[in-house]
Amino acid sequence: MKTGVLCIHGFTGGPYELEPFVDFLKANTHWEIVVPTLPGHGETLALEKLSAENWMMAAEQTLRQLQKEVERVYVIGFSMGGLIALYLANRYPIDKLILLSAAAKYVYPNQLLKDIREIAKEALTGKLENNQLYKFYRRKFKNTPIHAALEFMRVVRIVEPFYGQITIPVFLVQGKKDGIVPYMAAQFLFDQLGSVKKELTYLEKGKHHICYSEDCEVWFTKALRFLKDEEVETEKVIN
Repeated sequence: MKTGVLCIHGFTGGPYELEPFVDFLKANTHWEIVVPTLPGHGETLALEKLSAENWMMAAEQTLRQLQKEVERVYVIGFSMGGLIALYLANRYPIDKLILLSAAAKYVYPNQLLKDIREIAKEALTGKLENNQLYKFYRRKFKNTPIHAALEFMRVVRIVEPFYGQITIPVFLVQGKKDGIVPYMAAQFLFDQLGSVKKELTYLEKGKHHICYSEDCEVWFTKALRFLKDEEVETEKVIN
């Protein structure tokens, strides 16, 4: 059975946010993996005239094309991409979901302040250009219009009423030091989902960009096991 994987990046981000996990999947599977860039996102941000619907519809179109090419589809969503993944799962036949730092809640000020202090400290010591957080957020702070931020919050509101209607297997990953999404949001989402089969993995040192966490290999392995479980069972039945 041919398997496809749709990976959806976060707000103001791009495919690079998922790159380490995508590389891991490519190295350990023969699946068809697609990582689209949502409208206005990527290396050059142009978000002024775009809406929540633009982002959701772009992911929807990619999913529909992928479903024409494979028999089984998994969807992986990071941050806002996690919410778009839930939106798709409520509308299309998807086999499994992986939600990474899913933005069911957003902006955790205490941890964000700690991250800013870390950036400021490294600026003083001349090490700023080596700070991964600074690289991720530098461009975002400069190029995110208020309109786009409001549209991001609309994505949250659009999807939230449907959490309980999601019944497919779901694997959630959340860092406890996430400066954007409160780590309690993962438990909130876990409790709201209607899925019987669901797993939640916390990373003690994990920050928002969970694919770049120090111990990412640990959850990479768990996530791949989660995705492959049903595949192995299906193969046993066929044999």
